Amino acid sequence: MFTGIVQGTGRVISLIEGEAIRTLVIELPNVENLAIGASVAINGVCLTATGMDGTNVHFDVIPETLQRTNIGELEIDHAVNVERSLSFGDEIGGHLLSGHIMGTGLIQSAEALGEGMNFEILVPTDLRKYILEKGYIGVDGISLTVGAVEDGCFALHIIPETLRLTTLGHHGIGDAVNLEIDSTTQTIVATVERYLSQEKGA
Repeated sequence: MFTGIVQGTGRVISLIEGEAIRTLVIELPNVENLAIGASVAINGVCLTATGMDGTNVHFDVIPETLQRTNIGELEIDHAVNVERSLSFGDEIGGHLLSGHIMGTGLIQSAEALGEGMNFEILVPTDLRKYILEKGYIGVDGISLTVGAVEDGCFALHIIPETLRLTTLGHHGIGDAVNLEIDSTTQTIVATVERYLSQEKGA
């Protein structure tokens, strides 16, 4: 589990193509107590550390993950958001995330506002029912609050500290961002849909 509080950014060192997987070698900002087999969120995607060489950590990625997330678009020297998995007793500063991405959104607008930024994200049709103003959402692994929702898009208002610690400020129009819907929102929407379906069938 993760909290959506990004601990810093890493850098893609190399990409190793295998027959069925792609191995990402990422320089992490902190590898203290990190062991092979540990879970790390890279741009919000839960990946397993499969090898280590100092601060350079190897992650094996299957085709499904490459196709469903922006991990497949990473190139050498790209920056990525990094969060180590939650440990017992850690403070939950954001909201609980699983690292299981449901789809990608596309940045429709990116506008500087003082030292912060405003973004507008276009959401895939099948995920729009989960996007609620003032609800939580994971965007590239960052726990954020949804702003106004209109015409299949939602707004984000990003403070300077978030821009400093994450890759959001480097994104431009047309870039894909990973989306993870808050599990509570998923449960509520599924429950309401099931109730309405039963009412129709009654």
